[in-house]
Amino acid sequence: MSNSAALLLKRLRNKAKKGMRGFPIGTLAFYGPDDRRASKLVASIVEREGAAPSPMQKWFSEEDDVRSDLRILGEVLAFLEANGARSVVMPDRIIGCPHEEGIDLPRLQVPALSVLGDS
Repeated sequence: MSNSAALLLKRLRNKAKKGMRGFPIGTLAFYGPDDRRASKLVASIVEREGAAPSPMQKWFSEEDDVRSDLRILGEVLAFLEANGARSVVMPDRIIGCPHEEGIDLPRLQVPALSVLGDS
């Protein structure tokens, strides 16, 4: 990881360490093919308590870790600032696989079941 990328990642972590400072809240999540490389980063904004996250933006990297990509980290910080995030929530690890439901994995096809008593 370059020094510049490390500094941007540290800025994001420091924002998260400050805790709840009010709404809007910026959320970050890292996904990867294993527990070592994050190939996807998702950022969203929660405007108020109970609101759905919107807007949401995703970044991907086929080869590198998104947590060490200077361009991606810069864009994430700009996204948070542009949307007025007062608080930031982010995990300290990769939290899942990068697959997109309905895109990478087809929706589960469940056959129709007959209801008891139908003839």
